[in-house]
Amino acid sequence: MTRAPHPADPAPRRVLLVDLSRPLPDLVADDRHATALVVATWHGRPVGSLELALDADPEATRARLAPLLALVPGARAAEQARPPRLPDDRLLSVTVVVSTIVARREDLELMLDGFARVDHPDVEFLIVDNRPVLPVDDVLPGLVAGRDRVRVVHEPRRGISAGRNAGVAEARGEIVVFTDDDVRVEPDWLRELTRPYVDDPSIDAVTGLILPAELDTPAQIWFERYYGGFSGERTWQPLVLTPERAAGGLLTGARVRVEADGELVRRFAVYGVGAFGAGANMSFRRSALHRIGGFDLALGTGTPARGGEDLAALVGVLWTGGRIAYEPGAVVHHRHRRGTDELLHQLRGNGLGFTAMLTGLVLRDPRHLLGLAWQLPLAVRSMAVQSVRRIGGGAGPVVEDAPAGAPGAARADLADGGAGAAGADGADGPDGADGAAGADGAAGDAGHGYPRSLVLAELRGYPSGPRAYLVSRRAARRSSWVAPVDEPSWPVRGRAGRADRPGPAAGGPATAPATVGGAGDPARDSLVPRP
Repeated sequence: MTRAPHPADPAPRRVLLVDLSRPLPDLVADDRHATALVVATWHGRPVGSLELALDADPEATRARLAPLLALVPGARAAEQARPPRLPDDRLLSVTVVVSTIVARREDLELMLDGFARVDHPDVEFLIVDNRPVLPVDDVLPGLVAGRDRVRVVHEPRRGISAGRNAGVAEARGEIVVFTDDDVRVEPDWLRELTRPYVDDPSIDAVTGLILPAELDTPAQIWFERYYGGFSGERTWQPLVLTPERAAGGLLTGARVRVEADGELVRRFAVYGVGAFGAGANMSFRRSALHRIGGFDLALGTGTPARGGEDLAALVGVLWTGGRIAYEPGAVVHHRHRRGTDELLHQLRGNGLGFTAMLTGLVLRDPRHLLGLAWQLPLAVRSMAVQSVRRIGGGAGPVVEDAPAGAPGAARADLADGGAGAAGADGADGPDGADGAAGADGAAGDAGHGYPRSLVLAELRGYPSGPRAYLVSRRAARRSSWVAPVDEPSWPVRGRAGRADRPGPAAGGPATAPATVGGAGDPARDSLVPRP
């Protein structure tokens, strides 16, 4: 049953990107929005965010941007220290894989329109049709027809892992990028996401920044504010995650060192890697995907386990000695679930998927039992603190981050972290606090917390994960097979039932909106709403 609106529900917010290198725009309230989430950029690169009240007087609103303006010196210094833009001949070839069941035509079309504007000389976009049976009036051929660099493959086995593995099997690029069918990407997304591979050949995976495409409903605001959307540790500073020995030196990869510009930021247990990446914006060297065996067919959306496949892959990279980079300049905008019932379902799936993932890791490599036992007390403490803070709706700083390079610059933005952050101890972080530390507050709608039902939905999902994984694994074996540790989970190229599918003509790409703050560079125009 749909939850009835409550007077204390948060009001809609505008989501705006404001480039601080240009004249500030006039930001005013309208009939629907009295509050905005403002993401500040510097020459198109995100540097921080805050929520602020909008006023009828643009000067009054502009004055409230002062905390973001304080980020300018740090942003300018970081820009000067950053290496120049890579020339095209140094960029690596890329395949972008999107597994879809074509449930939301509008979202899929917006995603494809964004792909058309992506600035990269050597990229292909693979749309993996993950529907077991194709409808007679299929809209997908029409959506992709006439779009350069886009092709469709069909994977009838259910589940996002099967779809992603099918994409890997067909991929031509050295780097394989994964995103979801309800995102909107920035034009320089792939340049930024793949640059760390060129700068550091030891990097095996790179994740990027996930911002909300809209905050129009209470469910979207709750998910963004208290869970940080998909990134529980949203930061605006590039990071590198390196595995270390743990549990008395018996395990390599169970503990992870996080560095920014070569300086230690914190350490955390490998099972908390979800704080630094999610399947809506992640990439891997194709060789790394082969090393970890691809995506676990028993995990992910479309299976009884309902999630965890992206975290399992990231854990696999670190567990096998690989390194992961986080690049906040690689931006996608995700449309969060609009309805509270949808969010309840998603959060229960998050909890269920997290423990299903842990079950799969242990079955694949029993040494994970030692890693989990070593980390369990801190994980329980972290989850308890997060749950209490979410229910209480504790107030936090309005400014969601410090200037790049400043103390605390890598702390959490808007949220503590979701299920994926469980087990992150952060003992060596800037303030010595546990993994739940960081800024979680935001301006507006103070005085009421996160609905208890949503917190409980995630917690109630945890006990169901192990059984769900076993059920999912049996189902995967019946439909095909589950790969052993040393064999990839994807089928060989050219498997029957997977082929490019041409379709009738489709409409041309949409026009990109203008950049905030004046005449902009079309190559950096964003799909996020503008004032």
